[in-house]
Amino acid sequence: MTTTYAALLRGINVGGSRKVPMADLRTLMEGLGHDGVRSYLQSGQAVFTADHGDEESLAAELTAAIEKRFGFPVDVIVRDHAYLKAIVDNCPFPAAELEGKQLHVTYFSAPVDADRFAEIDRTAHLPEEFRLGDRALYLYVPDGLGRSKLAEYLSRPRLNKGVIATSRNWNTVVKLVEMTGE
Repeated sequence: MTTTYAALLRGINVGGSRKVPMADLRTLMEGLGHDGVRSYLQSGQAVFTADHGDEESLAAELTAAIEKRFGFPVDVIVRDHAYLKAIVDNCPFPAAELEGKQLHVTYFSAPVDADRFAEIDRTAHLPEEFRLGDRALYLYVPDGLGRSKLAEYLSRPRLNKGVIATSRNWNTVVKLVEMTGE
């Protein structure tokens, strides 16, 4: 059975370093036997279909292929359409009332629990807020991510120890649902 997935690459094409041209990424993924490969933006999203593997094995395969082809490691998270749709459907914030830059999702490579974030004084960051979901963290930042002290705090390595974490704004989150649902 063929499944449609999104591959989320962490930390590429930012500030002129770790360049992974999307055309080259698509070619690489097609070479791995994936069909319907399409990319979205330059910041590291690709949609593809596969008739083998699961999210973890597909992510590992793509991670190894990227390092071999481009010469540097890139963390990759792979998620299927059903998961991506559930992330949108279960958003704890009023997404329809917000601008895409005000709402973000951090995808994790594995489940995380609330204890990981227990040290954070949530009231000190209001009106910014976050909520946990299924291998994801929803982040509401009314003034955008670039000015967010909470986002800066949440990105600290000790909070993300042992998991891959990569964030996308709400517009990209919704677009990936659309692309994997086609």
